[in-house]
Amino acid sequence: MNLHEYQGKEILAGYGVRVQRGLVAQTPEEAVEVAKKLSEDTGTSWWVVKAQVHAGGRGKGGGVKLAKSLDEVRERANDIIGMNLVTPQTSAEGKKVHQVLIAEDVYYPGESETKEFYMSVLLDRQKGRNMIMYSTEGGMDIEEVAEKTPHLIFTEEIDPAVGLGDFQARQIAFNLGCTGTAFKEMVVFVKSLYKAYEGIDASLFEINPVLKTSDDKILAVDSKVVIDDNALYRHKDIAEMRDLREEDPTEVEAGEVGLNFVKLDGNVGCMVNGAGLAMATMDIIKMAGGNPANFLDVGGTADAARVEKAFRIILQDKNVKAILVNIFGGIVRCDRVAQGIVDAYKNIGDIPVPIIVRLQGTNAEEAKKLIDESGLAVHSAVQLVEAADLVKELVG
Repeated sequence: MNLHEYQGKEILAGYGVRVQRGLVAQTPEEAVEVAKKLSEDTGTSWWVVKAQVHAGGRGKGGGVKLAKSLDEVRERANDIIGMNLVTPQTSAEGKKVHQVLIAEDVYYPGESETKEFYMSVLLDRQKGRNMIMYSTEGGMDIEEVAEKTPHLIFTEEIDPAVGLGDFQARQIAFNLGCTGTAFKEMVVFVKSLYKAYEGIDASLFEINPVLKTSDDKILAVDSKVVIDDNALYRHKDIAEMRDLREEDPTEVEAGEVGLNFVKLDGNVGCMVNGAGLAMATMDIIKMAGGNPANFLDVGGTADAARVEKAFRIILQDKNVKAILVNIFGGIVRCDRVAQGIVDAYKNIGDIPVPIIVRLQGTNAEEAKKLIDESGLAVHSAVQLVEAADLVKELVG
């Protein structure tokens, strides 16, 4: 589950991480009011107006703007709220902005020069350990830094039996070139950040940039947080932060009925039981010349109601030219699934795209007979290669 920047900062602040302070506004008028309150609380005389969407690169799309007066706060908020923000991490249509974060100005002049760093905490899946990735090149796309100057990216691997060591936090501060007060602040920042990452069962904490201010404070100017969905039962307060407006409506609908669904950009809908089989099915579709339009795992209880709901969700995608149903009958019998497909087809009525059904496992022969004798425009297959050939033929 993704969080907005302001939500991530609230969590960070709760773990002792210094953050760029701000308040959320839903309208331009509210933006002016929270800007006034922010000035009273922080003393800032300039404000940063930030679009709150689940996507990076907001500044490049015009979603982050500086305001030097209250009139400019209203103007900037009016420009951003309601816009479809297009960034390198959104589709061509972009994401609609429903709210903005009015943040304090932290780039004020002082005794030393401000510096921007990059820092993230995430899981190294190859090693099965958490890691801290960081760089002196903050405020930039980390992918670009990795490609052009890989020597400027550092990592610290965390031993799960020991946790983050003090020496590692100091090593990070040293590699980032921090000295004096900034060095001490960075050590505290790193330790608090890692504590927050572990404390909320996050799968990613990305801060870009981490800022060293002109008076040597270290703080998070941005915050990208991804929570492990499997751990949300332990964090009811964080689960309530979910913003369904930021998610694909079909994925939300599928989740509500217990279907594992991810929308893709292809033309062949997939309905499969089991994640591994679903991945193999997507591969075979690609090899046959098509492109999978979704990942959909109906699980082990593929009854008529569940199958019908899966069909309806797949058919919401206008790009779908055919649907491939690939079921392995282990826990669930193939004939039961076949009957579910027939019933679902009749309940939905006219389905405008061809359906290829491949059923293998328990009662596969009975299932094929049910499909073939149903009188419906459903193509049955026994072998996966047969299903792939049908996909190729029907999609063209």
